[in-house]
Amino acid sequence: MSKIVILFPILILILLLCFTAVFAQSHGEEEGQEHKEGAGLGAELPLWSIIPFVGILLSIAIFPLVAGEFWHHHFGKVSAFWAFAFAIPFLFAYHGEAFHEILHIYITDYIPFIVLLWALFTVAGGIFVEGTIIGTPLVNTIMLLIGTVIASWIGTTGAAMVMIRPVLRANAFRQKKVHIVIFFIFLVANIGGSLTPLGDPPLYLGFLHHVPFFWTLNLIKPMGIIVLMVLSLFFLIDTFMYKREQKEKLSVSEEETKELAFSITNEKVEAINIPGGNPTSERQPIRIRGLFNFIFLAGVMGGVLMSGLVEIGDITILGVHTKIQFLIREAILITIGLLSLKFTSKKIREANEFNWFPIVEVAYLFAGIFMTIVPALAILRAGEAGALDFLTESVKTPAHFFWVTGGLSSFLDNAPTYLTFLNTALGRFYTGVAEPQAVANLIAENNTYLLAISTGAVFFGANTYIGNAPNFMVKAIAQEGGVNMPSFFGYMVWSVGILVPPFFIVSWIFF
Repeated sequence: MSKIVILFPILILILLLCFTAVFAQSHGEEEGQEHKEGAGLGAELPLWSIIPFVGILLSIAIFPLVAGEFWHHHFGKVSAFWAFAFAIPFLFAYHGEAFHEILHIYITDYIPFIVLLWALFTVAGGIFVEGTIIGTPLVNTIMLLIGTVIASWIGTTGAAMVMIRPVLRANAFRQKKVHIVIFFIFLVANIGGSLTPLGDPPLYLGFLHHVPFFWTLNLIKPMGIIVLMVLSLFFLIDTFMYKREQKEKLSVSEEETKELAFSITNEKVEAINIPGGNPTSERQPIRIRGLFNFIFLAGVMGGVLMSGLVEIGDITILGVHTKIQFLIREAILITIGLLSLKFTSKKIREANEFNWFPIVEVAYLFAGIFMTIVPALAILRAGEAGALDFLTESVKTPAHFFWVTGGLSSFLDNAPTYLTFLNTALGRFYTGVAEPQAVANLIAENNTYLLAISTGAVFFGANTYIGNAPNFMVKAIAQEGGVNMPSFFGYMVWSVGILVPPFFIVSWIFF
């Protein structure tokens, strides 16, 4: 373990030297030339500039497997390593332009992203569902359905944080529960947020770019098909796992009964815990403590909605333009989170096993992801002028938009990916038309394209742990609860096997 820590500064130095030299050479070849019209920095950045982004993804995938203890204590350093490996050479080669790109993604994307997650995580951590809930297949299916339904109205993060702890407690007596958490991520942390802009960041971004608030209800048919298929499959798998566990427990119980009889015969009576019985001998009524936190959740959603409906004006922070109402939104969310901390009893949070590790892990890892994702997003925004022109040029039909937007949203931030392909569609059909009118025309004349982009961005976030921020938070909470969650690629085996077939069906029906 110490060798890995010692190697870190050496690796940083080598990468910085290599990246600085190559970045400088690449930029030097462009000296005296203007960026291709409308393409910006993305037209100049080479494809290999996304190597640090690939590196942080592979670190998230591999380190927990080969160096779990190191990762648990140093994941923040690994994230910083890849962030600096990109940022320092990038700044050296592109100076002020690079500084502006970095500031822009943190001010307009990362800070709002982490403030919203922190507020929802804090408020939801003050809601404790107590009482006896037995995690039978039917009960688990109902809980996943409830979480899926509320996700569109309190956000996938809010729904995930409210529901994950009750689900884990209900299944504490189950030996096999990894599949329950995985399906929870599929449905509650992702697909459930399809019906309103409050549900998932890409739809909220669309709302800010003139997509009507209730237009997202158009996603109800593809969402309904996906939910029906995935939830039905979950019920079948959970029923199979539950029955197998009961048979195993019954077998163990019979063996221990024989041992108990033998003990009594030999005048050695010992207390033996017979497995296979009820998880609790006395059932307690279900009650929700910290109910007032639902008011705070409504306040969080109200603050988000306000920032999209109210137009106060613009402000420039360190050269980055943003909206004044966005800053007011962040202030509202932080205030609500602090109020929840003040007025929620410590006993409630202790009963909920609330701690800050999940949100800290998300904050550190996504700080690195947002930094290293800069070249990937810039190249995508450049369209045909960028190094990924072969990809953007091939996206023509609604099915193409669905799969490409979705595929990239599995690994990139799905909000800017959504916006990139929304702009691609607008540019293809309504070049030169002002955005409000262009969006209205797209909905009136080519609604299927917007439907494909929206469903791709939301649904495919379930494909990886980094596809949507709640995925990581649910994983962290489950692991703290003793659930041995699969690795990055192990999770993808589940997601590809379970979700891709329904995605093909939705693509065939609608696109």
